[in-house]
Amino acid sequence: MTTVEHHYPKQGRVILHIDMNAFYCSVHEAVEPEIYRGKPIAVAGSVELRRGIIVTSSYAARSMGIKTGMQVGQALKICPDLMLIRPDFELYRSFSRRFMQIAYSYSPMVESMSIDECFVDITGSKQFGTPLEIAGTIQQRIMNELQLPCSIGVAPNKLLAKMGSDMKKPNGISVLRLRDVPTVLWDKPCNYLYGIGKKTADKLTKLGIFTLGQLAEGDELLLSKHFGVMGPHLKRSANGIDNSPVNPEQEQSKSIGHTTTLPRDYIERKEIHRVFLNLADQVARRLRKQELMTSTIQITIRDPDMRTITRSVTLPTPTEHMDDIYRTSCQLYDHQWEDGNPVRLLGITLQNLTSKEETFVQLDLFDYEKQPKRENLNKIMDGLRDKFGENAILTAGMMSDDPSAFIRNHKSRGISLQMDHLKNNPLHKEEEK
Repeated sequence: MTTVEHHYPKQGRVILHIDMNAFYCSVHEAVEPEIYRGKPIAVAGSVELRRGIIVTSSYAARSMGIKTGMQVGQALKICPDLMLIRPDFELYRSFSRRFMQIAYSYSPMVESMSIDECFVDITGSKQFGTPLEIAGTIQQRIMNELQLPCSIGVAPNKLLAKMGSDMKKPNGISVLRLRDVPTVLWDKPCNYLYGIGKKTADKLTKLGIFTLGQLAEGDELLLSKHFGVMGPHLKRSANGIDNSPVNPEQEQSKSIGHTTTLPRDYIERKEIHRVFLNLADQVARRLRKQELMTSTIQITIRDPDMRTITRSVTLPTPTEHMDDIYRTSCQLYDHQWEDGNPVRLLGITLQNLTSKEETFVQLDLFDYEKQPKRENLNKIMDGLRDKFGENAILTAGMMSDDPSAFIRNHKSRGISLQMDHLKNNPLHKEEEK
């Protein structure tokens, strides 16, 4: 045991990120290997019309130039032998539950991020061996029992574990420690870091920040000026710092969230911001009803091809105010989603909730006079809605045709959409990147 303990930190954590490789296609290969194994295959939304989009493709197809998001017609021109498969989400969810059950047998601290990836906190799992031994055993079991390849990142936090799992695909295991960050990451462009999209990278470039090393040493005031609450978060991430815990299924109830499927695909940023305004209003109202405050705001974006991403940021101080939640949600969206890309579903989830009574909010010098006014306004608005109904007060910005604007008189569900297929399971969540 002494040898094993040597591989675990005296303080800190050991986190695994398990990422299933080409998950949808790999599942079809596992179920019907005689038809699909090793062949160029792709899961696409509209197979017959050949007008759909490639949701994901096998590694054999990728080697021929087939990419996620490519139109089916274009993919068939590149690879006439490409085998197209209609999505089978029930089948994918079944395999998702099974691979997470394997992970769960090595630690109760399993947090599903989507249908094909999860974090596992193995800090207390020394009885199963060293971190690398546990990662290798999980990977081997997933291959032997499910015939599915996966990549695993081993790191002291979730961010670096996620980055590690991307370093060797398919079927690799990578260790990424905090001391490795300068040599492994700092010479890379900013969009190499998980959570930094093209838009954010372009904005950083205009500020003269081209590499993660420059971002890691960047001026925090400058970053805050241009990115709001995301600024300091970007700098911490470039330094490999991430203090967010692995939230097992039992902890997921400690969140308040709502998602809405849009009546049509939204493209315009103004329309999308209006949906976020409605969602922020609803989740903030529920937050105040429970006398809670939130420190972490997460948004969910799903496109017409069912690809879903979640992004979150932790605020410098907890809040209960709709405008804080709305502003942060819009910032997250603007930094992560390309203009013109259609959106089918949007959501906001409030995490890291604390009792308002027990929360000490550190008011800055310029905000302490405004805070009581904001609280009084919230009380007046909440009182009017309690008396006259949720539609008693709507701002002009809330008027739209998205469903979130018209369900205020009904009880809304606080279940994160990622949890839908696992809510009756000892684990949890859903979907594919």
